[in-house]
Amino acid sequence: MDPHGAGVHALCIALANGDVDRALALGLLKAMPCPACSVECQVALVQARVERKHALAARERYRARNARLQRRHDERATRRGVTTSRPEDPTAGPPTNPPAPDPTNRTPRPALPAAVAAALARAKAKAAATPPPAGPES
Repeated sequence: MDPHGAGVHALCIALANGDVDRALALGLLKAMPCPACSVECQVALVQARVERKHALAARERYRARNARLQRRHDERATRRGVTTSRPEDPTAGPPTNPPAPDPTNRTPRPALPAAVAAALARAKAKAAATPPPAGPES
């Protein structure tokens, strides 16, 4: 057995025991299957490596998404004139509590956007013009 095969076998044993951290420490992401091993062993090693690479890529996409959401949140807060502090954990995402309204800002903001308010007014007018449905006679 060659020295390269010994490392791969230790890696396969770690995977068989479910110790992914040890397998990563032994070089799971770069290990090549041992040519002396069975086909099942080689397939298990390659499959574990591919699954781990997919998981790491998903984690990076998740972190990038959270960073992008936080950046957008900060940009919106800056446009509104509200300062926010970045969370210590970059994967935490935007804060769940909205910032408190500024009491010095005296300009009233509409409760609904204009298009939504117009649609609501049309729906109310239509409902007022329509007679209620006739119920069963008792």
